[in-house]
Amino acid sequence: MALRSIRIACLTLLAALPLCAVNAQQTEPPAPSPETQQRTVPVAPSLSEMRAMTAEQLDRQGDRLRQAKDYLSARDCYREAIRKHATAAYYNKLAISEILLRHPADAEKAAKKAVRKDKLLAEAWNNLAVSYYMRNMLVEATRTYQRAISLSPNFASFHSNLAAALMDAKDYKRGVAEYRRAFEIDPTFFEHASENGITAHMGSPKDRAQFSFVMARLFAENGNLDRTLHFLRSAMEDGYPGIDEVYRDKEFAQVRNDERFQSLMKERPAAVR
Repeated sequence: MALRSIRIACLTLLAALPLCAVNAQQTEPPAPSPETQQRTVPVAPSLSEMRAMTAEQLDRQGDRLRQAKDYLSARDCYREAIRKHATAAYYNKLAISEILLRHPADAEKAAKKAVRKDKLLAEAWNNLAVSYYMRNMLVEATRTYQRAISLSPNFASFHSNLAAALMDAKDYKRGVAEYRRAFEIDPTFFEHASENGITAHMGSPKDRAQFSFVMARLFAENGNLDRTLHFLRSAMEDGYPGIDEVYRDKEFAQVRNDERFQSLMKERPAAVR
């Protein structure tokens, strides 16, 4: 359960990525200095203040509170915004807040209302899928991630989330294919979510070893030596039996002559049991 909780924590961050990506297309003011940030920490409005605000004002305040990690207050703002003007976007943001609060059933309700209002809102389908994944409803999660991808195929986080569900279902071939697609879209997506977050849900060392070796092959093919070495070491520590495949697989051709690669293969870290 603890391992799965780590993976879910990673997913809750990914759930908000599509929304952030959309907002990032708008012109943003320069980032404030740390001193300014300390002075401008958003204060949650009172109930009477929220009732006096417009839906748009509540939406903006909810976004500020969510960025400040005050998810409860952000949720209150989105709820009040919905009471004034129920839109798919507001329901989607409410779903994100519920996910961040680890309330998957409430997130499901909000996300379903979002997609009823806008069946083309890919972010809401993604967040609905996250709510299923948090409760280990892998079939539903997989199907719903695929719906999100069909609407917006170029979000790396959607493919990464689908890959996690497939890996949990032990569909490793399709899972790795989705991680590969995420990497093709955004080679930095592993920096958004730690490797521990991606692999921690795999309970057995055998599963982790297989996954790590396949990911090492993926990064070697793309010339990313640091990631290749990281995953090769993980594969060896989890006892991957076919580690000598690095000398035969064409994907490792770019890294075989590197001194760090040769040193790691000579060192052969012992399996950690």
